[in-house]
Amino acid sequence: MSDLVETARVRGRRWPPFRMVWEERDRHRWAGPLAAVGLVSGGLLAVLGLPPVDLHGPLHYAGVMDPLCGATRGVHAAMLGDIGEAWRYNPLSLVLVLGAVGALLREAIGRLRGRWPNLRVTYRRAAVAAGVALLAALEANQQAHADLLRSGPGTAPSAWLLLSITLPLAAAVVLLTLLLIRRAGRRPHPPTPPFHAGARSRTGGPRG
Repeated sequence: MSDLVETARVRGRRWPPFRMVWEERDRHRWAGPLAAVGLVSGGLLAVLGLPPVDLHGPLHYAGVMDPLCGATRGVHAAMLGDIGEAWRYNPLSLVLVLGAVGALLREAIGRLRGRWPNLRVTYRRAAVAAGVALLAALEANQQAHADLLRSGPGTAPSAWLLLSITLPLAAAVVLLTLLLIRRAGRRPHPPTPPFHAGARSRTGGPRG
């Protein structure tokens, strides 16, 4: 009986698989800039309308939806304040918009206080299992709304202008993410101890 209680206690400690810690170092430097670019793109999407391009694959027309299907229309509805419509098209769209707002708040708090709320993965297997379960649930939800998602979005008079703006923004997001990942991978080198002239004479300089 005690073994079962101990096993349940250990499993309980593995959930949730994430932990937030306050540190003096920002371990997610990419989050703030990426969120700002995403919200600007979402704002343009709300003002200018949906793009008149179809980026769906052939499986979409066969009735097979993917987890990201409807996300653009969902973000468009969320930025306009239509939460119900955003949820109908793709629940992930609300997560993206709210997550971007949260990332900007985190950026502001970190710069004001000098301490950053960093998210750490404490149990990788549990985190992967939770991610797979959420992805499967999202896929099932999108497939259940296949008739809605197969309906084409409306076009706006300014949609071509939106396309000319969002494509460079998407390229900027990719380049910015790669740059931040590259910088995060660089480790600062330890400072070189200062050289003292007296040390050379003590350790082995030329003797006259």
